[in-house]
Amino acid sequence: MRKENHCACSDVCADRSSGIGSNEGTVTGHAEEPLFRSIFRVPGMDCPSEEQMIRLRLSDAPIDAIDFDLAGRTVVIDHAGGAALILERLAPLGYGAELHESRALRAGEAAIPAPDDATEARVLWILLGINALMCVIELAAGWWARSAALIADAADMLADAAVYGVALYAVGRDAAQELSAARISGLLQLALAVGAISETARRVISGSSAEETVMIGISLLALAANVLCLVLISRHRHRGVHMRASYIFSANDVLANLGVILAGVLVAWTGSPLPDRIIGFIIGIMVLFGAIRILRLR
Repeated sequence: MRKENHCACSDVCADRSSGIGSNEGTVTGHAEEPLFRSIFRVPGMDCPSEEQMIRLRLSDAPIDAIDFDLAGRTVVIDHAGGAALILERLAPLGYGAELHESRALRAGEAAIPAPDDATEARVLWILLGINALMCVIELAAGWWARSAALIADAADMLADAAVYGVALYAVGRDAAQELSAARISGLLQLALAVGAISETARRVISGSSAEETVMIGISLLALAANVLCLVLISRHRHRGVHMRASYIFSANDVLANLGVILAGVLVAWTGSPLPDRIIGFIIGIMVLFGAIRILRLR
């Protein structure tokens, strides 16, 4: 993936950096503090929206450069101060972040290349558009097909779109404005999660059946959309489009799509709507936990 010079959610770090962010390809360090390069393993980070959550969380940290590897689930950060400060900020996100290694940067050491901010923004707009469109499609199809799983997955899509929207809004704004936008996004996601779970419960009580053909067809479309998002972010980062299939099909968003497809197959096979309700409830809980992570940002 392309290496990035500062948190795309904010220009705060870049504005106050005198090290990597403002030099021609070498590290010179801060006037008061030395720079460190720390590698963090983040098992729960596998989608572009989770990358944006990490950026938002670190937007006011003393960071000079950051490099995300979604497939490898690692983040490399050049920063002032101790690595413990960065880890302390990552922990509340619940992605299982842990410090792999940290070392002092030497004067003159190669810096992480600066990002193309215009391209970053363009990719975020595309990701936002794909997720927002799929949310509308899945919501309409889920309501028509009486599928709790599709409705819950629509909420998941909208939650991702909201994260991308916050990332775009935050560019050039201070940390307080970013946090306010994130909390609005978190409240929206919380409402979506509660709505999806409530709808699942209502359909369990009413006993209405789901249209398995629509479930499978729309979920295949959503799966293609999520894979496209992963390919776009990978190609943009100059890692090529040849991502490992093991990575693509272990990403949480893709797993949710596969879950809805499986539910549709089981509904067709058993004639029972129960698989649809179970998957809908699971995805709703996933969206709920995502909302809680956002609302815990400080």
